[in-house]
Amino acid sequence: MLDMKQWYQSKTVWGALIAIGAPLLRYVGLELGLAEQADLADALATFAGAFGGVLAIYGRIKATGPIDLRDRRN
Repeated sequence: MLDMKQWYQSKTVWGALIAIGAPLLRYVGLELGLAEQADLADALATFAGAFGGVLAIYGRIKATGPIDLRDRRN
């Protein structure tokens, strides 16, 4: 488990959020079965990853200068 990814790219995080939200949706009359919850988590993780990529490209286009990666603690 050395591969790093952003939290919003994790199906586990989206699954947990959906698992929390599903009972709330049921309360207002919308039922999500386990299969629908899994499909929704997969779709949201895919969408969030794609959105992050688009946002990164947009940020680079709008940037006015380079990123300074030097360590300034010295």
